[in-house]
Amino acid sequence: MAELEGLEFGKSDFVLLDEVTMEQFMDNLKLRFEKGRIYTYIGEVVVSVNPYREMDIYGKDAIDAYRGRELYENPPHLYAVSDAAYKAMKRRAKDTCIVISGESGAGKTEASKFIMQYITAITNPSQREEVERVKNVLLKSNCVLEAFGNAKTNRNDNSSRFGKYMDINFNFNGDPTGGHINNYLLEKSRVVQQQGGERNFHSFYQLLRGGSGEMLQSFHLQSDPAVYAYTKEGAETTTSNTDRSSHKAVMSALDVIGFSKEEIVSIYQILATILLLGNVQFECDGESVQILGLESVNHISELTGTDPDSVSKSLLYRTVATGGGEVIEKGHTEQDACFGRDAFAKALYERLFGWIVTRINSVIEVKNYNPVLHGKNTVIGVLDIYGFEIFDNNSFEQFCINYCNEKLQQLFIELILRQEQGEYQREGITWQHIDYFNNQIIVDLVEQPHKGIISILDEACLTVGKVTDTVCLESMDTKLAQHPHYTSRKLSPTDKTMEFQKHFRIRHYAGDVTYSVEGFLDKNKDLLFQDFKRLMYNRCQITVNLLSYFSHQCNDALHIWVECVNEFFLHIESASSLVNGVLSLLFTPVFSSLCHSANPVLKEMWPDGQLSITEVTKRPLTAATLFKNSIVALVDKLACKEPYYVRCIKPNEMKSSVLFDDARCQHQVAYLGLLENVMVRRAGFAYRQLYARFLQRYKMTCEYTWPNHLMASDREAVEAIITQHGFQDDVAYGHTKLFVRTPRSLFTLEQERATLIPILVLFLQKVWRGALARMRCRRMRAIYTIMGCYKRYKVKAHFWEVERRFTNVRTMVDYGKSVEWPTPPAALSQFHNITVMLHRRWWARQIVKKIPPSDMLEVRAKVAALTALSGERKDWGISRAWERDYLANVRDSPQTSSGFVRVSKELKSKDVYGQVLFSGLCRKVNRFNKSKDRGLLITDKYVYKLEPKKQYKVLKRLPLDAFTGVSVTAGADQMAVLHTTSQDDVLLCLQQGNLCPNQDRVGELVGSMVDYFTRVRKVPFPVKVCPSALQLHMRGKPRSVTVEPKPGQSIADFKKSRDGFILLVPAN
Repeated sequence: MAELEGLEFGKSDFVLLDEVTMEQFMDNLKLRFEKGRIYTYIGEVVVSVNPYREMDIYGKDAIDAYRGRELYENPPHLYAVSDAAYKAMKRRAKDTCIVISGESGAGKTEASKFIMQYITAITNPSQREEVERVKNVLLKSNCVLEAFGNAKTNRNDNSSRFGKYMDINFNFNGDPTGGHINNYLLEKSRVVQQQGGERNFHSFYQLLRGGSGEMLQSFHLQSDPAVYAYTKEGAETTTSNTDRSSHKAVMSALDVIGFSKEEIVSIYQILATILLLGNVQFECDGESVQILGLESVNHISELTGTDPDSVSKSLLYRTVATGGGEVIEKGHTEQDACFGRDAFAKALYERLFGWIVTRINSVIEVKNYNPVLHGKNTVIGVLDIYGFEIFDNNSFEQFCINYCNEKLQQLFIELILRQEQGEYQREGITWQHIDYFNNQIIVDLVEQPHKGIISILDEACLTVGKVTDTVCLESMDTKLAQHPHYTSRKLSPTDKTMEFQKHFRIRHYAGDVTYSVEGFLDKNKDLLFQDFKRLMYNRCQITVNLLSYFSHQCNDALHIWVECVNEFFLHIESASSLVNGVLSLLFTPVFSSLCHSANPVLKEMWPDGQLSITEVTKRPLTAATLFKNSIVALVDKLACKEPYYVRCIKPNEMKSSVLFDDARCQHQVAYLGLLENVMVRRAGFAYRQLYARFLQRYKMTCEYTWPNHLMASDREAVEAIITQHGFQDDVAYGHTKLFVRTPRSLFTLEQERATLIPILVLFLQKVWRGALARMRCRRMRAIYTIMGCYKRYKVKAHFWEVERRFTNVRTMVDYGKSVEWPTPPAALSQFHNITVMLHRRWWARQIVKKIPPSDMLEVRAKVAALTALSGERKDWGISRAWERDYLANVRDSPQTSSGFVRVSKELKSKDVYGQVLFSGLCRKVNRFNKSKDRGLLITDKYVYKLEPKKQYKVLKRLPLDAFTGVSVTAGADQMAVLHTTSQDDVLLCLQQGNLCPNQDRVGELVGSMVDYFTRVRKVPFPVKVCPSALQLHMRGKPRSVTVEPKPGQSIADFKKSRDGFILLVPAN
């Protein structure tokens, strides 16, 4: 559990006060403010005091500390109530809302930004790209709406001059999928007039001080706000650096949200148009009103894509339709022209702001949502709306703003006070009634049909004839004279703080406010001449473009005709559709291309500009009625959600971080009803739930209710849960609901539930996994059974096929060698290899049986040679008969065979060897590195070197055991190296006799020796086939022997080389 605050910081929850009195409440609030603790709870309501300084209690570390924690686990914070709203929405799939209220300058806008920051930070842990895009747009929209909807006032440097309610939509995972923004009553009168020391909307100063020189030049603007009538009042109230950096942030936010470059340019073109409109001045020459200087008009025409003459005409004249359908132009007085100019500027800004909000909504709206596929869509609403305002001069805007706060206070009373006590009575809970002020009487004073102030204003606006603000005030005095919360100077003649025929006073829940009736009717009518609407819809521009086109392209007769048509079009508005129809039929391509040149943003903002002056339309609702309807809809929307409140308090009027104005703060505490809220919370219950739903959520925490109880009712089962946990003294049982007094008891249940849920999940997973495993087991058994049967079938089928193919192999000439074996199944692959090998052995046996015993020695030698040479030597004499003892063969050595036979008999009797393995003539290198002709005799005991010229005298005798292997080349030469254990190898080249001049005898030498060693002596005799040079040792020294063909060489002979010898062979 997180560390809580010490007592030196006061009580973190006003419910914990020793006595609920105003003095103790204020002392605790002041102590916490002085100690830097700006947040305090009243149950789940957060009381926030504006610190007027940067606080190091926000950011990632603070977000992590409050994520997923209960309210009382950490010190009071906006993050805590944000997390509570988010958890309630996610756990119970219930829509929630956070209502931020308080007077202007109390910190509501900053609070809403911190709430948005927290919600976006704790969602989308998987970093899905689409969710991150929605989060970025939601955050960046605050920056844009602040620039265009906020302004500096005498009470607040960043005052919201409009109301904002944002719905954030979440999917079943709790990730934001979109949202929707509603704006309420933009204070558009600020565009043309501000009180002393205040500024126009931030956007104007950001454009002038932050826009590049190129941008300002293209908009015909200067960077000094004092140059323009609409911004000169606030030109020196803040530094230009703030506006410059804010402008960059807004441009970046517009780009992130998805505004196109053309749309961004159009937005700032409209701002420039408003600034230039403010500098348009009029003069009266006695009969008519003229514009002083047309430079601003020309710039406005360029920025809006209209004709300068049309702009001037809209500013100086008003087109009126008579009852007979006739259209006349009525010139303005200088006062009417100024009024029309200002009304046009206010309407431009108001519609621009509305278009921006609509454009943002089109980006963040939830798209392609299907509840069946995507689950339930839940909502968290965040309301940041202007606070209660009392100025030196309170006009129509303050009247609407304060009415809005009355409605929100009524909602607070309904949900927190009246509904709370009413529910206790319905449920039969013992309850001590608490008196509170119900402001329904003030709400009725403003909005009651036929009797309320709004109805009186609307009636005055609809009355034919000259009805002034004074006449309207008299009507209000007559109808509301008996109302306890209304008065005026006429009704209270002794009250000199009000003036006759100018002021009236309403006793609001937050205090008495004196309103000046001047301008009420005009602002309620929200009058804007239709000429400006048609001008912005760009209809006149099309005609002017047509005239320009035809004046250059058509002949004189057609030019004159078009001018006549245009003159007729300008004076008879009702014929415009006919003229356009004729022109479009005659010149469709030209007309179509010119239509597309109009500004699309302006067209979206001024759809009513397409109406003709003679078209009859329903009288629009007044500004007050529209605002009332929107606030009623807002209250209905909030009432259907589970509310969480942030009550903001302004500590002083000096914007000081250390000053705490007791009287000022006590007044706010009183009108916000915080003391009554504390009383209700102390006497009431923090949580209530239907028995069935409570049981469904917490039944796993009690052994008597899990998994299903056997009691008579759900209430008895709930009582069993409460009794097991020892909460009997902290709950009350109603007729249908359980009431829990403190959040700690509920948190204890939540903790135990959170501990048990993983265990239950594991249990369910175990059961389900067991079921899946059993299903898989049955399926695998069936699969294995099928596989076993199939494998047996494949084995049998293979045996049948082998039997069919090899039935008659004994009678075949080749004993089945040419028969193709069938492909075996995988299970018989090893058996198949063994079977093939057995067949080959049987086949070999059949072949060998036909070989005479006298030839078996030769066959074994050839098999040994084949195995030893491994196919590395192509020609090794397999196709010829091997004689072995060539020196004793009369056909091969007819002249010396008899002498050799005599010598071999003597050696046999002397050395007692059993058989001759190989004999023949060779060219051998001696110890003096000279090559000589010698006789080679290899027996089963010795190897003899003989001198053929001296009757085969024995020159040297070596035991056969002294030889360790033989090396030969891969070529056709007859060279061989017999390796010895003494590293004194025998290098020789076999010579052919008379049997066949080109027969290869190396294979026979190798085969005879390998067969003897492996078959008789049972030891290996290595054979190395070298593709190039042979390596050997002579008297312990390494030598290398290569083979080179030499032209003209008759017989093979050795030649000394640098590193050994070269065997010179005849070139083919």
